Amino acid sequence: MMSEEELRQKVVEVLAEEFELDPDIMTPDATLYDDLGLDSLDAVDMVVVLEKTFKMKLTDETALRSIRTMEDLFQFLLKLQPRA
Repeated sequence: MMSEEELRQKVVEVLAEEFELDPDIMTPDATLYDDLGLDSLDAVDMVVVLEKTFKMKLTDETALRSIRTMEDLFQFLLKLQPRA
């Protein structure tokens, strides 16, 4: 199981690589659509890359649709982590 800090770093690393983003702008309060410039197709790609990275299925579509910021994304993924 990853620590919260490791998870945050991994998410930033993977999304920065996938979408050619500067990790420095990927702050917890950065919005996925406005600040990072992602669109609805990117959101689908983001789910796929996160599923591969963390080896889990992201099936809660309601929760996924409510993600607006990097912090929302971090919290969503932290809740899905298996507990030790």
